[in-house]
Amino acid sequence: MIMTTTQLRPHAAPFRPRAARIVLGSASRFGRPDGAWWPRTRDLARELGELADVIDPLWGRLTHVAVNPRHWQPLPHGVVVNGYEVAVDRFTEVLNPHRILLQSYTAGRWDLLVVPPPTSASSAARLMAAVA
Repeated sequence: MIMTTTQLRPHAAPFRPRAARIVLGSASRFGRPDGAWWPRTRDLARELGELADVIDPLWGRLTHVAVNPRHWQPLPHGVVVNGYEVAVDRFTEVLNPHRILLQSYTAGRWDLLVVPPPTSASSAARLMAAVA
């Protein structure tokens, strides 16, 4: 009698990262944000990957972000995103704590309104629609 053994491998579903909750305006207007972003947490290192997944194909690879550290804790000096480092700059005095500035070497700079994570879905939708 010949016996064979078969190793069963568990079926693995492909990993699907969460998509960033972001809207972008159609045209930049002086003094107004270029879009709005609704992160899930106040951990910038954790949230920046999802944001870069949306921004990088549109605007080119992110190189710097600038934030007011008031609402972001902990706040590292750099974050590794998709295999490259994004520098994190802190501007306590001049940057609105509800804004984030994104910079790319290829396409310039953008200003996003940050909708606080605990905001209700209906309120966040209204804020994001007003920006878009």
